[in-house]
Amino acid sequence: MPSPRLLVRRPEAPTIDSWSPAGWRTLPIAQQPTWPDRDELDAVADYLSGLPALTEVAEIRRLREDIARASVGEAFVLQAGDCAEPLGMAATTSARAKHRAITALGERLARELRRPTIGVGRLAGQFAKPRSEPFEAVDGQLLPVFRGLMVNEPEATATARQADPYRLLSCYYTARQVVAELARSGGGVRTSHEVLILEYEQALTRLDEASGEWFLRSTHLPWVGERTRAVDGAHLHFLAGLGNPVAVKVGPSATVDEVLRICALLDPHRRPGRLTLISRMGHRQIADHLPALVRAVADAGHPVAWMCDAMHGNTVRGAGGVKTRHLDTIVGELTTFVEVLRSHGREPAGLHLEIAADDVTECVGAGVVDESQLGRAYRSLCDPRLNHEQADAVVDALVTAMHR
Repeated sequence: MPSPRLLVRRPEAPTIDSWSPAGWRTLPIAQQPTWPDRDELDAVADYLSGLPALTEVAEIRRLREDIARASVGEAFVLQAGDCAEPLGMAATTSARAKHRAITALGERLARELRRPTIGVGRLAGQFAKPRSEPFEAVDGQLLPVFRGLMVNEPEATATARQADPYRLLSCYYTARQVVAELARSGGGVRTSHEVLILEYEQALTRLDEASGEWFLRSTHLPWVGERTRAVDGAHLHFLAGLGNPVAVKVGPSATVDEVLRICALLDPHRRPGRLTLISRMGHRQIADHLPALVRAVADAGHPVAWMCDAMHGNTVRGAGGVKTRHLDTIVGELTTFVEVLRSHGREPAGLHLEIAADDVTECVGAGVVDESQLGRAYRSLCDPRLNHEQADAVVDALVTAMHR
């Protein structure tokens, strides 16, 4: 039987005024695994709904205020971390190192840009991944793709790739450990992740009795990715009713009409700090696509914070089919992003990176001379990340572009 707590009245037409945490269930939803037992999934989600929240409302509100300052050039957001987080002690150890890396890069940016830097980690929830295809062929066997450790395992076997709802609990307990580790490391780094498995997110959405607002308390800053940003889909409508600051990734296929509809849905009251748009165009397409979007959003009066993800639009298949990114294309997109924003009278609000806490060789550039060196230390669970030297090079390029 489905969990009784999830058998709530579903609005016929979810709107901002009639929003409920379960309203997304009436809408089309993309990028979902095939769960073997929906009742089991609902039972796990019901159990999660009784567990303590991972973030505090006051912290979420402060981040919204900080992002508002960044949107007008009075602060800068550095959002960075894993493509896909590990579980257990590996996640805690990684979080400690990521805290050091984000703090160090943030301090450098604050000094070079002469404005406070807001550190936001892809941490304590980055466990689920959208994928280009639902299946892949491995040694002649067709398997479900790896969708992050919230869903299945990366090993290429039928058993490992089966979606397991109990993994949601493992991810919650890991996230709780990571949040505690960030606090022990000195705080100052907020959490963020892509909102993908909405059963998990609904279970951690809580009503703030003092204000009457609903807050997603699995994270401080939830975002929706390029593959799930359908205006009439479940993911954006889930974000629409939250009190959190929210973000949406915008790629080269996004039209002016789509982006304006996203703004109208997520930022109807035009509140500074509420909505961040994260450009991820690719270095070849950003100059052709971003200017019209920036201009249209400004003309519509939405005070969005524009951030740049110069990584996801520049992923390529390297030698032997391994995914990689080249530093020169990342720098090229980031530089163009700054030029476009400035030419339209807007300040770049932030930078979104995937970085490793150790000396990986997953991207080409700086100390990784060419693709032949990728195998030396390629450890990512999914997409390629920058190592320390490469992340420093990206920050160098950003500072140079911002001072022109």
